[in-house]
Amino acid sequence: MLNKTIPVGVDGSSATITSYVFAPTEDAYALKPLPAVVVVPGGGYDHVSPREGEPVALRLLAMGYQAFVLNYSVAPAVYPLALQELARAVDTVRSHAAEYCVDPDRITVMGFSAGGHLVGLLGALWDQPWLAESISASPESIRPDTLCLGYPVVSSGAYAHRGSFEHLTGADGALAQKLSIENMVGDGFPRTFLWHTAEDASVPVQNSLLLAQALADHGIGFSLHVFPHGKHGASLATAQTAFKGCAEHIQPQVQGWPEQFVAWERDGR
Repeated sequence: MLNKTIPVGVDGSSATITSYVFAPTEDAYALKPLPAVVVVPGGGYDHVSPREGEPVALRLLAMGYQAFVLNYSVAPAVYPLALQELARAVDTVRSHAAEYCVDPDRITVMGFSAGGHLVGLLGALWDQPWLAESISASPESIRPDTLCLGYPVVSSGAYAHRGSFEHLTGADGALAQKLSIENMVGDGFPRTFLWHTAEDASVPVQNSLLLAQALADHGIGFSLHVFPHGKHGASLATAQTAFKGCAEHIQPQVQGWPEQFVAWERDGR
């Protein structure tokens, strides 16, 4: 396994991606290009949650995906810095596809909670020239092929996770209104896998429902999974990723979401 830290900072920021990838060796089999996932942990744009980073990457690696975890800028940094860092991360993976044994046409960007919002921003804005130009890339190079969003922050409206938007925008209410993902969906938005729990009291399930409705309105393919039980921030919903052993994070029904995502991602090929 090739495990290294790769800088993806913008304007002097310290953002990185950590790779978890299989690499061929002289005495091993030749490795064909594999699909990749760029994992974007949550943390309310206040911190980057380790529970939603490496454990998820290792699970994906075991399922046949090359994985990369983004460590992005959070408050007091404000929009659009983290988005630019994510765009650079995708550009880095795609432009080094041969080195990382990645299929450049199968790059999923996966986000959790506020990380899901950041991923949604890229899904909505990858084709806007200003974003690619700001990191000296092309729109096609920063384009996600698919998105996977776990209990994502989506809306800045009635169901908003206010803290995430305050941290992202520096408490700029007008900007927060503009960054409500369900209102940003256009024809170029990638097909999307969504999962949430009905009991989520921090980021209400309506966030995923609003995005699913917007995707349906634009004829964009999606898969939506709402599990009945589970607290916000479940990650893999196992004992290993539960926050301080939180029993509500350990949910057998939820534990199957990675397999459901993989089946969906492969079905679209």
